[in-house]
Amino acid sequence: MPMPPEPSNATSRENAATPGNEQALYGMILENIDRAVIAFDQEGRVTLLNPAAEALMERSSKQMRGRHCQELFKDQETLLYLVKVALDEGRSITDDEGLYLHRVNAAPLPVNAYAAPIFASRGNQDGAVMIIRDLSRIRALEDSLRRADRLSMLGTLAAGLAHEIKNPLGGIKGAAQLLSMELGEESALRDYTQIMIKEAERINFIIEELMDLGNPRPPEIGDVDLTRVLNDIILLQKEAARSQSIRFQLKLDPSIPPVQGDESLLTRLFLNLVKNAREAISHDGEVLIETRIASNYHMTGPGRRSSPMVDITISDTGCGIEPEEMERIFTPYFTTKSKGSGLGLAIAQKIIEDHHGLLKIESSPGQGTAMTVSLPLRR
Repeated sequence: MPMPPEPSNATSRENAATPGNEQALYGMILENIDRAVIAFDQEGRVTLLNPAAEALMERSSKQMRGRHCQELFKDQETLLYLVKVALDEGRSITDDEGLYLHRVNAAPLPVNAYAAPIFASRGNQDGAVMIIRDLSRIRALEDSLRRADRLSMLGTLAAGLAHEIKNPLGGIKGAAQLLSMELGEESALRDYTQIMIKEAERINFIIEELMDLGNPRPPEIGDVDLTRVLNDIILLQKEAARSQSIRFQLKLDPSIPPVQGDESLLTRLFLNLVKNAREAISHDGEVLIETRIASNYHMTGPGRRSSPMVDITISDTGCGIEPEEMERIFTPYFTTKSKGSGLGLAIAQKIIEDHHGLLKIESSPGQGTAMTVSLPLRR
């Protein structure tokens, strides 16, 4: 029995290019693109929001369809201007300069926006489309790179300075110990030698932290169970906070697989951040530790596959950070605490950098601080 002829390549191409297939393809693209796409008719009413736009605007497409752009972008003159130009003048326009998207239930979001007219097949204008891109992760990466460059210069200087100080400091401490041995038990001068030894040890501790910052050991990469690490840290901090009325809450996603990293360095990192959160609370308050997969964002780099990120957020209800202090908190020796070397966050930033991660800080004076560490799930 003869077999039916196979469709030719031309027939296959013709089938692939049918209007129904094209519409399905356009629909899939809109569903999966990570940019917010919003379409308007010629009167400025919303005709479409893709899933990314629904998440960004915190509005559903069903809720907003048919509403005017004035309602969608209430009190956001720049975005309304972009839509107006695209609709009234029929030309494309973009804005990348310090644009923020205001939302009802969240902080303003840095974005860039592009608006363009939509033309029907007959050439007449049939509305406009706006594409909005969330720049928060890009800004976080830029901030991390800026801090990393600053720390790199300071670290090089610190390593050389620490090496020069460490040797004479050892001689001072040794001389003080010998002098203490020569003095009798009842001598009042022994108190001075003990102070000299104690202060020399304190300086030595600071120098070792400086050397860690300037020339840290390379990470020993292995599987790190973040859930176990964070649980152990909280046990220690609960003991340290016995004199305070602090509630520690853990919201850890048990489905998160082990990350690739140095367990010792990551433990030091999260212990530092949780300790900072606890010390920011004067007496009564709460420290919350959350983990989740940041499925919308991936980390890529030369020679590495795209990797999803895991977010570890440590938030507190403490005193918060003043806006003018936000940039300075990563500067070595700058501290707002009565006690502390001021190197903790600088070293934390270095550990995150070595693990190809990001650090994001949100803080309101008098209300608290949230620090989010984003780490790639695989290297």
